Amino acid sequence: MRIVIVGGHGKIALRLARQLADRGDTPVGLIRNPDHSQDIVDAGAEPVVIDLEQATVTELTEKIMGADAVVFAAGAGPGSGAARKETVDHKAAVLTADAAALAGVRRLVQVSAINVDKPVPEDAGEVWKAYVAAKKAADDDLRQRDLDLDWTILRPGGLTDEAATGRVDLGEEVERDTVTRDDVAAVIVALLDEPGTVGRVLNLVNGETPVVEAVRAATG
Repeated sequence: MRIVIVGGHGKIALRLARQLADRGDTPVGLIRNPDHSQDIVDAGAEPVVIDLEQATVTELTEKIMGADAVVFAAGAGPGSGAARKETVDHKAAVLTADAAALAGVRRLVQVSAINVDKPVPEDAGEVWKAYVAAKKAADDDLRQRDLDLDWTILRPGGLTDEAATGRVDLGEEVERDTVTRDDVAAVIVALLDEPGTVGRVLNLVNGETPVVEAVRAATG
């Protein structure tokens, strides 16, 4: 399959590209900074430069055309302010969904964050509140698109760079905990193979169930 990864230079995205390439798929990494192109190539993917904060829906649609699926894994990242949480974590996600629909690419996996539907503690910082609000708004937008996209929303817990365990806890009712980025990438690969997860919002942490088995069990 040809899989377009939006936010292709992210830590999950690079791991995902490697896993897809290793199994014979054709990953495409969309990146803002052309200096990151070699990192994308090294991960086994094709680099495509586009600035999601400046691009029109038509421009992004052109980059997605011909894909079998899209994975939205972009984020403003640590150190960014509240304004970029809105433009990247929310607006770029909406732009991606619009472009996928226009391109006729129905399958979309969106990487969100665990518990974004729950109230934010009053003492949380403004940037964290903006991040949660942006992720929730992106998810809410996607959940209204049942007619033009086959979407799955994946909400990982706290991310770590530890080695993959191959075992997770995945489902609608999963308590917040940590999960390795390698395991998140593996779950995304399995979600792309499992049409029964379309229309599901799934929390993800490390657990006891093998990845493929956990994804199969999470089908609607």
